[in-house]
Amino acid sequence: MALFSEGQTGSDAPRSRRDRRVRTGWIFLGVAIVIGLLLGMAPAPYVIEQPGPVFNTLGTAEHEGEERPLIEIPDETTYPTEGELNLLTVSVVGNRETRPGWFEVLSAWANPQKAVLPLDAVFPPNVSTEDREQANQAAMVNSQQDAIAAALVELDYDFPRRIIVKSLTPESASTGQIEVDDEILAVNGTEVHAVSDLRTAIAENGTEAPASVTVSRDGESFEAQIVPGTVGDVAVLGVNVAMEYELPIDVQIQLDNVGGPSAGMMFALGIIDKLTPGALTAGEDWAGTGTIDSAGNVGPIGGIQQKMFGAQGEGAEWFLAPQANCGEVVGHVPDGLNVFAVETLDQALTAIETVSSGGDTSELPSCSLSASAP
Repeated sequence: MALFSEGQTGSDAPRSRRDRRVRTGWIFLGVAIVIGLLLGMAPAPYVIEQPGPVFNTLGTAEHEGEERPLIEIPDETTYPTEGELNLLTVSVVGNRETRPGWFEVLSAWANPQKAVLPLDAVFPPNVSTEDREQANQAAMVNSQQDAIAAALVELDYDFPRRIIVKSLTPESASTGQIEVDDEILAVNGTEVHAVSDLRTAIAENGTEAPASVTVSRDGESFEAQIVPGTVGDVAVLGVNVAMEYELPIDVQIQLDNVGGPSAGMMFALGIIDKLTPGALTAGEDWAGTGTIDSAGNVGPIGGIQQKMFGAQGEGAEWFLAPQANCGEVVGHVPDGLNVFAVETLDQALTAIETVSSGGDTSELPSCSLSASAP
């Protein structure tokens, strides 16, 4: 005969054990959920890039608390514009002081509009958030000046464009011959008016023979014979340079709280549209991104996938992408967006004018499946 403790029947004993197991299971599940929640909210060593605000260079933007034209050319005749020429931005969620949690990071990994990047890749340990923001603001100011210069060169304005030496790199090939504040005028007898001109000339010279570099210092010119060094496989003079312009007209760009150089091409297009009769876009809505130099060369940028989704979100049908970013474009173009690849301001203008006139766009450069990675 089975024996039972006082107050407990035979049928109650298994039920009691089952109840204890169920309660224990729920306790473990609850603890696991709490731990999961705590881990999910714990800071991750990543930041998230996502589409940021979009600005029409032909429209207005808030500047010092009031709405003003994004591009103003106060002393010149300007012409009515139509449509949009949108510059695109990327917002970064998180920084070294405030990092996103693991839930946010996992959600972003599953979202094609977002990118997850290592914290150190965006915010290097030896650079403060404040220093990074200041550098981005400086890059924006420089890109605006380059864009103005590129637009005016395209419109056949003649004005001085100077390449000024700001510093020499360690173990520079130019040590003893080129100094800070020197102006570089020419390489091997060919004048250089943009940083890209200088890079191309030195690359063509190579490292086997001296390059004859024409330098201006304190108002006097001389020839420096310099055997270029290398960075990777690229021939270099070992100098850091910046452009200085004597712009012939006053062009003002008002855009607060946006940093980086990637809006250069769209600024240049907006300036050209305002200074030339007839609406460049013929009412079409365009978006695009790309750095630019005064010679009109369009360079690569970061966050292009997020910028394409930003363009789609604003209803743009046409998109200008730097050719050098094509490897990141292929396979990631949002539905309804037509992307053209450009290497120069001239190519960007040709793409817009072809669409505006109803021309054949199939012949325009695009980021095809055969495009090489940058």
